[in-house]
Amino acid sequence: MKEQTCYNRLCAAHATQGRIFRNNTGKAYQGKKGLVGGVPVILNPRQVTFGLCVGSSDLIGWTEVEITPEMVGQKLAVFTAVEVKLKGKKPSKEQKQFIKIVNDAGGIAKVEEV
Repeated sequence: MKEQTCYNRLCAAHATQGRIFRNNTGKAYQGKKGLVGGVPVILNPRQVTFGLCVGSSDLIGWTEVEITPEMVGQKLAVFTAVEVKLKGKKPSKEQKQFIKIVNDAGGIAKVEEV
């Protein structure tokens, strides 16, 4: 199964309880497009960092939770993070730390094996 198919299925599965989105992380270069000797290049490149932070989960969003009796009918959005791993793969130290921080703060974070 393709990685994108796994993400799409997990997003759909979590959609019944809230919303979840793909969180791509990494670095890239951007600048003005140009040609040098007929080869496409980036002129005046500058590095751009994207995603929440190093170690942040593949899927992020919120889970709707109904709260206390005196607030019946109101909903609370709880931060949710899902780290997607292929069978046999383990999360990195930074990914484990991110999951722990989210859970310790009252959010919902987990590793989901596909």
